[in-house]
Amino acid sequence: MLGRTAAEVCLRRLLRGPRSPSWNLAAELGTEVLKKQLRAAFEMHDVKEARSYLNSIVVDSGTTSKVNISNVIQDTFRGSWFVPKAENPDIVILYLHGGGYAFYPRGFYDNLSALIALSANAKVFALDYRLTPEHRFPAQLIDATAAYLWLMHSVQTPSRLVIVGDSAGGNLALSLLLYLRDAQLPLPALGVCLSPATNFGLAALEPSTPELDWITPEMAMRWADWFCTASERSNPLVSPLNADLTGLPRLYIQAGGAGILFASIQAFVEEARKQGAAVAFDVWPEMNHDFQTFGYDVPQSAEALRRIGQVITGHIPVSRRKTTSL
Repeated sequence: MLGRTAAEVCLRRLLRGPRSPSWNLAAELGTEVLKKQLRAAFEMHDVKEARSYLNSIVVDSGTTSKVNISNVIQDTFRGSWFVPKAENPDIVILYLHGGGYAFYPRGFYDNLSALIALSANAKVFALDYRLTPEHRFPAQLIDATAAYLWLMHSVQTPSRLVIVGDSAGGNLALSLLLYLRDAQLPLPALGVCLSPATNFGLAALEPSTPELDWITPEMAMRWADWFCTASERSNPLVSPLNADLTGLPRLYIQAGGAGILFASIQAFVEEARKQGAAVAFDVWPEMNHDFQTFGYDVPQSAEALRRIGQVITGHIPVSRRKTTSL
């Protein structure tokens, strides 16, 4: 698929120019490959077959060779550590992956977890939470809460703990923060969300430039149907746009202006600020959903990763205290 798609993209750019003026070849090729892979997965007979197909795809920019990866299996959750080899950082990130709550293609997300670990000079624990449609809401929130409490008690204090999530994982990050606040549990120092899903209602699916994104409204609606019932979509833990957002830690949100969820992300930021929440919001107008996954080959993605690291290390300065290696 990759060779044929690359030829098609190169020919189209030669004849018609780039899909978006600011896109380099890597951005356009990455978007087209993701779009074709996801469409192929959704055409398969069942979700398990789709997962097997997506799990066979490996994206490695060389960053995974710069981190130590180790698996963790606990009674109530499982996941993997991504720890930079060259440093011994004491900032810890709980990373919540995207994939519509239904997919976790490790060949894709291991690369992104490593990119974030290196960009933030942090130990990243990527949670392998239960997936839909077999496990519906609130199974993912239960898993994330268990992992957070484990990290807080056995690895790091909340003052040096950050929650990061992309897409569905961004939704889970916001839901986890809301749950922790309402349960009066210690909050992390910072929450970082990349293209987060903030509203599971129909109003969220209004892409301004659908030709630039790799997710369609039909895909998003199927993910929503797998995740929760129609009556649960207004629950603030499902759609944080409906939540009381006071008392949360500082939030940093990134989004592509051409992404399918952009309108709902922008609405969430406006609502959060109206309620007095501390939210920083960076937008790349011509980029699509989860464009950070393109890594250092795309200038906008490289800049977004740099800013993630800058925000985290700026908010939580690296301590001189050395920690025990994991």
